[in-house]
Amino acid sequence: MEPLRGDERTVGETAVVTRGCRIERGTPRPVLDADTRPTFAWATDSEAIAASGAAALVTADGSSRFADVQTAAERLFDRCEVPAGLPSAARPRLFGGFAFHEGDRDGDDSPWDGFPGAAFFLPELQVTETDGETWLTTTGTGASAETDADRLLETWRDRLADAAASPRADPPGVDARERTPSQAVWREQVGNALERVDSGRLQKVVLAQALRVSLREDLSVPTVLDRLAETYPDCYRFMFAPPGDGTFFGATPERLVSLRGRTVRTEALAGSTGRGDTPAEDEWLAAELLDSEKDVHEHQLVADAIRDQLEPFASSVRIGERTVRRLATVQHLRTSITAELGRDEHVLSLVEALHPTPAVGGLPPDEALRTIRETEAFDRGWYAAPVGWVDAAGNGTFAVGIRSAVARDRTATLFAGAGIVADSDPDREWDEVQLKYRPMLDELE
Repeated sequence: MEPLRGDERTVGETAVVTRGCRIERGTPRPVLDADTRPTFAWATDSEAIAASGAAALVTADGSSRFADVQTAAERLFDRCEVPAGLPSAARPRLFGGFAFHEGDRDGDDSPWDGFPGAAFFLPELQVTETDGETWLTTTGTGASAETDADRLLETWRDRLADAAASPRADPPGVDARERTPSQAVWREQVGNALERVDSGRLQKVVLAQALRVSLREDLSVPTVLDRLAETYPDCYRFMFAPPGDGTFFGATPERLVSLRGRTVRTEALAGSTGRGDTPAEDEWLAAELLDSEKDVHEHQLVADAIRDQLEPFASSVRIGERTVRRLATVQHLRTSITAELGRDEHVLSLVEALHPTPAVGGLPPDEALRTIRETEAFDRGWYAAPVGWVDAAGNGTFAVGIRSAVARDRTATLFAGAGIVADSDPDREWDEVQLKYRPMLDELE
């Protein structure tokens, strides 16, 4: 089917019918294994979702992509007929994400072909596991909407009930690696950024690296997500496969924003160190991180900026205490942030206001983005950008697409970055980036 552009009125002109039921046993995994594009997977410690097939597809590009997707989503959901008894967790959602920058880079050998500035789809098939229950949701469109939704529901209800556990494939293995930039060029890039910080043009900029690896065997991204669930159960595990080729996936510790009603939850996540070989060393590293003037300064810049970005929308903003977030290979400074909105807002309005946070962009935002564009020799694509879902009420959750990779055929490109502030050391920042590659690299080697 042709994608429905965010600025096209045809989005809301087609009948959309949803059906749903609870299934006694089942797992979202067969939906991913069917490889019916587009495909989306989303998992947290409380919810797992698999979605495939596009009943409707919305794409947008440029600086208006957030507003265009929001407009298209509202028109689409206005036309959607949903059974009254279907719980909120099982109701249809739009799944997808955005590119980091508002425009493509020209002339790049980019792995992001097929990933527009924004892409979301209303799935034909959605399986949701939450609160110990599994729900199957199907959606049809057009003249045969009801028939198609009913047929999909019957077919997949039986298929999921009879599904056996998926075999666990071994990691594909890595034959070769190509880094962009080299460590020598990285030192130059950080040095140039520090000159802008010293001149007062920048307070902080996040510079990223890309690691392209050649794989020995075919890659099963759903299997990677299963393994990531064991190592990173409290991260947002995600996967988006557009209609054409390529798959973006990761396990990110960073939530950009979650909206339910008028309650907004987000966080500042910046400042990093490694994990210790012993519990005592782990505690020592965490204490050192909490006392690090450089890391605390970087973290506070992020927390203050997020508060400032939320204040125009909020009647109140509450900042939590600074803590240490421990992951398998790295520790981060983390501050939770909660806001109560002054009026109803759509989650995509908040996504637009918050992206990119200084944790992945910098301050001031315009100068940081200009520095990133002028410095990085690769296309960020959807790396470090919002990925998640939105529902008919305008609620939703979006994570920041870090600790991530994009795979195509037997090639995967991993991305990771480091925040550059006054007193940053290029070699230390290089080492930090290598730690951030580990979640994805461990699942490929």
